[in-house]
Amino acid sequence: MNKELVFLRTFAVATVFAITFIATTAFNKNANQRFGEIDVERINIVEKDGTVKMVITNVERFPNGKDKINGKPTNEQRKKRSGMLFFNEDGIECGGFIYDGKKNANGHSAGLSLTYDQYDGDQVMQLLTEDYQEGDKRLVTSGLMFNDRATKESQQKTAQIMKELDELAQKDPKAADEKYKLYESQGLIGGAPRLLIGKSRSENNGLFLFDKKGMPKAMFYVDKDNNAKLDFFDEKGNVLASFPEKKK
Repeated sequence: MNKELVFLRTFAVATVFAITFIATTAFNKNANQRFGEIDVERINIVEKDGTVKMVITNVERFPNGKDKINGKPTNEQRKKRSGMLFFNEDGIECGGFIYDGKKNANGHSAGLSLTYDQYDGDQVMQLLTEDYQEGDKRLVTSGLMFNDRATKESQQKTAQIMKELDELAQKDPKAADEKYKLYESQGLIGGAPRLLIGKSRSENNGLFLFDKKGMPKAMFYVDKDNNAKLDFFDEKGNVLASFPEKKK
């Protein structure tokens, strides 16, 4: 009996040492691990201090408000999609790459978006493609867009304001609209497209310029009938001049 106890104790101690040795050598920080192929649902790229700099994720693990990253809440209203999210040195989200696509009862819907954000704000640059089909009709738009953003916006403050406005709109839409304009005048929310290079919803391919309110000012494009055009607009969106001029 004593010999068996000695054997068991010796075996247990040897096993512990063996497991410890395998664990320490397998995860040696000074050695790169090489894999032929891995399956993973989410990867967090972090700095030495633990700050998350990038998230690569599937749909289910995409952070959308229920998770905190770098101690900060994530966008609660954002749809879950597969892709990547980027974070700056202060741990604030600063852009991302997302995509999706699936069939539905009428056809399909698909899209891709690569964005870069204003510091602690929303996107100032976006590469976007959208593809929708309903029956025999298919709409595909794509482009590179540059936007102006509110000068005093912050991601957490914007989330609080939009939640406040949504709740107010359910009770008094007019009051919500007035409150939105107030916050916009204070530079806390809002923004406007300023430049688009690509294909519009009207199937025009070209360069589109907008004023600080997001209204069209000038367009140089080729329309769906292969006609090259140059249009200029007033502050209300009315055409001021076009080239070539329409024949009477």
